[in-house]
Amino acid sequence: MVDDVPHPAARRGRPAVSGRRRLAVRVHPRARTERLEWDGSTLQLWVREPPDGGRANAAVIRAVARWAGVTPSQVAIVSGATARHKLIEIERADALPPPAV
Repeated sequence: MVDDVPHPAARRGRPAVSGRRRLAVRVHPRARTERLEWDGSTLQLWVREPPDGGRANAAVIRAVARWAGVTPSQVAIVSGATARHKLIEIERADALPPPAV
């Protein structure tokens, strides 16, 4: 299934620019509760906000920043602003926690 294939840049697993890290994110908007799952390659993220007017994207940036331990200004959506599959860039390469077991 095409939806299960991560973005090619995220699949490579190396930073796009020195000191930055890219990762694939699968967003589930309008979720009952906020949560996330990290398997080491893709971050599954459930946010309560609807996708209307970029509200879900703002919630994604805040959630990824909180999860990675950085400020929201250090997180950017590189591609997929209107899609559920997004490519996110974090300014600190060491910001990603280990995968959940």
